[in-house]
Amino acid sequence: MKIALFVTCVNDTMFPDTGKAIVRLLTRLGHEVDFPSGQTCCGQMHFNTGYRKQCVPLVRGFTKAFEPYDVVVTPSASCAAMVRDWHGLVAADAGDTALAEASAGVTPKVYELSELLVDVLGVTDVGAYFPHRVTYHPTCHSLRLLKVGDRPLRLLRAVRGIDLVELPDAAECCGFGGTFALKNPDVSAAMGADKVTNVRRTGAEILCAADNSCLMHIGGTLSRMRTGVGTMHLAEILARTDD
Repeated sequence: MKIALFVTCVNDTMFPDTGKAIVRLLTRLGHEVDFPSGQTCCGQMHFNTGYRKQCVPLVRGFTKAFEPYDVVVTPSASCAAMVRDWHGLVAADAGDTALAEASAGVTPKVYELSELLVDVLGVTDVGAYFPHRVTYHPTCHSLRLLKVGDRPLRLLRAVRGIDLVELPDAAECCGFGGTFALKNPDVSAAMGADKVTNVRRTGAEILCAADNSCLMHIGGTLSRMRTGVGTMHLAEILARTDD
């Protein structure tokens, strides 16, 4: 199976350790992971702010970069949803039949990490060890668009040493929402504060999620309030061992 890593803009620029964690994890499970150098942005920011025409070259670039692979894994439920739900529409709206057909062959191969592990590779116990109190925030795109369900929690429950505690009102949005946080900063901050209140109620040392964009938003408030609670992407926890 030829697996490619779609690391995403945010992770490549700000959270490179998450991409490295995916490679370590999948290598430990016996898989080789390629990193196509031609990959760029998936176009989500452009699409969500109304610049659909500007998405077309990004869809074309994504399709070309990942067409040779059997599976594409990404540490972002948000970007996975953009690719699977909207790339075909962008190509169709542009009237590019060839691109639409090519994209249709690539987009079903794109998986968020927990989907790849549970549905494609058939594993929930990845041999991880993380002796800390952790709570999990299901991000909006993972919950509502990808519908990953309890896959991340099944993976976390199998981690040795972990004390996994339920997050109150877990399904509530953290308030990031990409450009929503920029256009509606007061509302976004209030939603983030509510999420942090619930995180603190768990007594967790670490807040985990499948999107670093949301962790960045919540983590900023956690840091400013000096809570001592850290944030970690799901991949980084699953990549940890006691070796």
